[in-house]
Amino acid sequence: MVSDPGLFPDLPTYADVEAAAARLEGVAHRTPVLTSATVDRRTGAKVYFKCENFQRSGAFKFRGAFNALSLLGSAEKARGVVTFSSGNHAQAVALSAQLLGIRAVIVMPDDAASVKLEATRGYGAEVITYDKHKTTREAIARALAEERGLTMVPPYDDANVIAGQGTAAKELIEDAGRLDWLLVCTGGAGLTSGCAIAAHHLSPGCRVVGVEPAAGDDATRSFHTGVLHSVDNPDTIADGARTPSLGRLTFPLVRSLLHDMVTVDDDQLLDAMLFLWERMKIVVEPTGALAAAALLERRIGFAPGARIGVIVSGGNVDVRAACGLIRARDARREGHAG
Repeated sequence: MVSDPGLFPDLPTYADVEAAAARLEGVAHRTPVLTSATVDRRTGAKVYFKCENFQRSGAFKFRGAFNALSLLGSAEKARGVVTFSSGNHAQAVALSAQLLGIRAVIVMPDDAASVKLEATRGYGAEVITYDKHKTTREAIARALAEERGLTMVPPYDDANVIAGQGTAAKELIEDAGRLDWLLVCTGGAGLTSGCAIAAHHLSPGCRVVGVEPAAGDDATRSFHTGVLHSVDNPDTIADGARTPSLGRLTFPLVRSLLHDMVTVDDDQLLDAMLFLWERMKIVVEPTGALAAAALLERRIGFAPGARIGVIVSGGNVDVRAACGLIRARDARREGHAG
């Protein structure tokens, strides 16, 4: 745990994860845990995939968003909320706000996946787009919060959001049993932190590993150096992991609870995504395949027969765009082979 908990009195605990699970009962889906004989043979491990691509709004983000919004006071709910997101948190806040009768304003990049923009608007939120090369989403959201009296709901650096995300690992371990390893995709590390809290409580000794895209490796560098690093609009297909840095809460949680942080490149990510599509018959977006990519690329050194949990974080993929990326990758490989 954190070396001096007194320095971070507002860090979430497993009790917060349990409380979040109670709030989400009957509202969030208890997503399936899938296995694959092909994956087990390929890796020599027993692997359990927690499929948050089947969650409401298509990703784990619904857990944290609904938990955070449900805890707002009546005055805050009446004024409305604002957040910023490339897509999955946007949809989660929009849907949660719709369910709770709260007005939601979402700041999204103008090049966000069309499927995510359309879904966010479809849930009734006001969407404000911006050019990520000219300004930052955080600055726009802060200005809107001040001008309109809205409550900010951060995508990851919030104790209630983190606690909600941790319910994914809670369910996984309850359904699959003890784990030796847990692999989790990492952007701002709300999911990673929440899952690590749950894993340490429910499966002592479980080694939790965060997985980032190589082009956006700020959390990996931060974990290994103990110094907070940042990136600026990293060029990766994992749009859900383009966060600039870990947060005030997630940085100490990542440093204290994780066993390791690793990265995979975009081509490895496409390989994993396509494998999940073709062999496991599940629709997964690039960010959602980060943890699976680390497993399939043997980025961790597990023993034969290890019990490994993999969080499949989301399925909100722009299929046409993804197919274009796969064709471009195949063309590059054919060119190199020639």
